[in-house]
Amino acid sequence: MTKLRLAIVGAGPAGIYAADILLKAERKFDVAIDLFEQLPAPYGLVRYGVAPDHPRIKGIINALRDVLDRGDIRIFGNVRFGEDLTLDDLKRHYNAVIFATGAVRDSSLDIPGIDAEGSHGAAEYVSWFDGHPDVPREWPLDAESVGVIGNGNVALDVARMLAKHADDLLVTEVPDNVYQGLKASAITDVHVFGRRGPAQVKFTPLELRELGELRDVDMVVYDEDFDYDEASQQAVASNKQVMVMDRVMQSWRKLDSANNAGGSASRRLHMHFWARPVEVKKDENGRVAALVYERTKSDGAGGAVGTGELREIPMQGLYRAVGYFGSPLPGVPFDKKHGVIPNREGQVLEAKSNQRVPGIYATGWIKRGPVGLIGHTKSDAMETVRHLINDQGSWWQPEDPSDEAIPALLAERGVEWTDLDGWHRLDAHEIELGTTQERARVKVVPRDEMVRISRGE
Repeated sequence: MTKLRLAIVGAGPAGIYAADILLKAERKFDVAIDLFEQLPAPYGLVRYGVAPDHPRIKGIINALRDVLDRGDIRIFGNVRFGEDLTLDDLKRHYNAVIFATGAVRDSSLDIPGIDAEGSHGAAEYVSWFDGHPDVPREWPLDAESVGVIGNGNVALDVARMLAKHADDLLVTEVPDNVYQGLKASAITDVHVFGRRGPAQVKFTPLELRELGELRDVDMVVYDEDFDYDEASQQAVASNKQVMVMDRVMQSWRKLDSANNAGGSASRRLHMHFWARPVEVKKDENGRVAALVYERTKSDGAGGAVGTGELREIPMQGLYRAVGYFGSPLPGVPFDKKHGVIPNREGQVLEAKSNQRVPGIYATGWIKRGPVGLIGHTKSDAMETVRHLINDQGSWWQPEDPSDEAIPALLAERGVEWTDLDGWHRLDAHEIELGTTQERARVKVVPRDEMVRISRGE
C-alpha cells in the first residue's frame, strides 16, 4: 500500500482540522502527518488572536487538543519555515505540503497621518494582550482618548480590551505583564468608528452585548445615527441577528436619555456610525492628535456614500481594525494584492501563469483571506484534502521519507523544537501558575522560557 507523508505548516485550527479530516477520510493509502509551527505552542489565533476574556471561544482548543492527543500526528513547534526548514527540505522528505499559516498582519489603511506615533494596527495590540512571544512586553497606554476604526468583531475586541478595567481580567489567563500594563492605563474614552450604519455592522450580537456589560464603562451612542432609511429598516426586520443588535443599541439610547447623555462611570465607550476616516491629525511631536472623518449616509442598498461633512474628534491614540493580511512564504507563490497563496480550491497555482504547482496546497485564511468563522475553516480543509487525495499521481517522490529524517535534520541545524509532550508540559505549567493565583491559567510569554519548559530543561 502507498503511504502519504504529509507536512502541514501552521498548527492553528486550519492546519489541525486538515490533518484530522485527512486521517478520517476514505483513502487507499496510509498517512503520516508532521505538523510544523513557528511558535513553541500550538493553536494559532485561538491562543494568540482571541481576547483573554473570551473563554467560550477558547473552548475550541478542547476540540483541537482531542485531535492532537490521539497521537497520530507529530508536532514540531518552534520551527520557522523558510529559516529552520525550507521548501526544498520538505520535497526531500514528504510527498506534499499543506500551508495553513493564516493571516496575522494588519491590512493597511491609506489615509494621511495613519503613520503617526500612537497609531497602531489592531493585530499588534491583540498579539500584545494575548502574550505573543514575538512582540514587545510593554504597550503604550498613556492616551486618555483613543479611537478604533472598524465595525467587525476584532474592532469590538480591541475596544473592549481598551475600555475594560484590568482587575476584571484577573479571572482570565491574561499574562502578568499585560495586566500590569492595563492597570496603569490612562484611558477614559474609547471611540469606535464605522463607515456604515448600525443596521450594517459586521460584528455579532454576543460581542456587542458584552460591551454593555463592562463594569464602570458607559456606552454612548448618538441619536442621529439611528434615523433609519428603508434599507436599514428592512435589514432590522428581516435578519434576526441585526434585530437583536438593534435592540441592544436602542437600549443604550434609552440609558443615555435617562442619564442626560452622561453616566457616572469612569470610562466611556462611544459608538460612531456613518463615519468614514479621512485623516489622522498629528501634534508637533508627530503623535496622534485627532481623527478627521466624513459623515456618510445610506446609499439605499446597504452601503454608504459621503456627505462632504467633515468632523473631528481629539484623541491621542488610534487603532485600525480593518482586517488581517497574509504574509508571503519563501519559495511559495503569493498574491501580494490579496495577501493569499494563489490557489484553485486549495491547489496552489503559479502567480503569473495560473499553472498548478504539484505537491503544494493551502487551507484557511492563507487560502481564502481572513474572512469567516471556524466552521468555514473545516469546510475549507475538506475541499483541500479532497484534492490532495485525488492528486496522488502528482505527489512528490521524496529521497528520504523516513520518520527519523526531520528530527535528525533539525538537530543538525541546532533547532530547539518542541513536541506534543512539550506542549503538555507547558500547558500544565501555565495551569499551575494560575492555580496559585486562583485563575484558570497564566500564560508564559517569553519564547525562550516557553521552549525551556516544553523541553524539560
